Amino acid sequence: MSKFFQALLTGIFFTFILDFFIFLGIKQNYIDFYDIDVYYNILFADHQNIYIYAIFSLIIGYLIIYINNNKLSAIVVGAMFFVASLTLIPAVGHSLGEMILMKKNVILKTAKYTYQGDIYYRGRSETTFYDYKLQKTILFNNEELLK
Repeated sequence: MSKFFQALLTGIFFTFILDFFIFLGIKQNYIDFYDIDVYYNILFADHQNIYIYAIFSLIIGYLIIYINNNKLSAIVVGAMFFVASLTLIPAVGHSLGEMILMKKNVILKTAKYTYQGDIYYRGRSETTFYDYKLQKTILFNNEELLK
């Protein structure tokens, strides 16, 4: 196997582990906080940015396979794992979840009503929404929302 493919596969593997911890922190500290019914796998698959994933895979693979300084590689990859693990801290995981998933001060319309509030999570088939006026969380079927 050529060195390029080794670097690519190594980068993909290590980036997958980093992403696992990032999305685990979001699931534990944001999704579970708002009691949103979504599985980890769906959260991970639907919100994965392929471009960022590819860039980090190439960088990490290059760093591990092509750089001959093992100490430098271990320090950089260890620092990345440390930063990714920070999402397991409730405040950090919740804030990152808000940045990625929440849309504030949005107006949603159905056939009968108009709602104003925050979208906590927009899933494949359902949207979890907090209404300012009602002061409660509402679950909408995406098909009933007007665009």
